[in-house]
Amino acid sequence: MFSDQQSLITAVNQVMPFGKYAGRKLLQLPEPYLVWFHGKGFPEGKLGEQLALMYEIKLNGLEKMLEPLLDKK
Repeated sequence: MFSDQQSLITAVNQVMPFGKYAGRKLLQLPEPYLVWFHGKGFPEGKLGEQLALMYEIKLNGLEKMLEPLLDKK
């Protein structure tokens, strides 16, 4: 799915474009929101792939390890 470091950095810093958490970076989305998406189905395309990755990251407790990748803007 994500074969290189830049893709991971991009996914972590992608801004949620819609919904209750619009404007938040994907890594900063609450786990229950990602679990809801997992149950309902992720959107098609790149955003869906990135959300699925964030779900796996949160499910496995890896978000703290990836926080240094967040842009500080």
